[in-house]
Amino acid sequence: ADLNVIAARTPGMVGADLANIVNESALLAVRRNAGQVQMRDLEEAIDRVMLGLEKKNRVMTASDKERVAYHETGHALVALSLDNAVPVHRVSIIPRSVGALGHTLQLPTEERYLMTLPELEDQIAVMMGGRAAEESVYNGVISTGAADDLQRASELIRQIVMRFGMSSRLGNLTYGAPHNAQFLRFPFMPEERNYSEKTSEAIDDEVRRISDRLYLRAKEILTNRRAELERIARELIQKETLDRPQIELLLLPELKQSPA
Repeated sequence: ADLNVIAARTPGMVGADLANIVNESALLAVRRNAGQVQMRDLEEAIDRVMLGLEKKNRVMTASDKERVAYHETGHALVALSLDNAVPVHRVSIIPRSVGALGHTLQLPTEERYLMTLPELEDQIAVMMGGRAAEESVYNGVISTGAADDLQRASELIRQIVMRFGMSSRLGNLTYGAPHNAQFLRFPFMPEERNYSEKTSEAIDDEVRRISDRLYLRAKEILTNRRAELERIARELIQKETLDRPQIELLLLPELKQSPA
């Protein structure tokens, strides 16, 4: 087993969590009559804990399966194209019990405590890759599949503007403050607003501007790499899961990156 991959996939887990994964991987190995636990068993055990059980009996229409394949390929191809994106480890269109119809798994190559603005922007562009792929392939007809991506991207962009002071238009300031009486807070209570209505409009405009710019970046990448988008998506429809080496084989030679 590649312990570096296992470590990268289980950040923040304590010993009991890891023991649970080892036990689950042993059960998986027994079910397939294997003589020992292999990397495939450990990976599937982590997937079960993090993503839920495979739902191979969930029947998707051919059109839905195709759309999910393009969506996930969009994430992966944008990540492969950006210098600061986390390396792609695997792409799958096998539905999971958590409700995901597919996933693109990225694994960091090192433990990080700080993130730069270019790294955050590349992360957001990768989130936008699924919706950008759908819009490009289906001539502007988009689906609800990008809802979670857009929610995460929107939240991260707002943090860039309001928490990290990374907006050139809003300056090196933070906006909004937590309520002092923490014991009175509820999830639905908004934070204390310490800025004007004019600033609120400026924040909204800046969030939209950043979102549009990074979405356009993702869409341009997929337009330029349309042949690879088609090739990877078709292979993904057939095999349902592709790991990094399999994806590398489908890339044009002049655009290949060295494996992470």
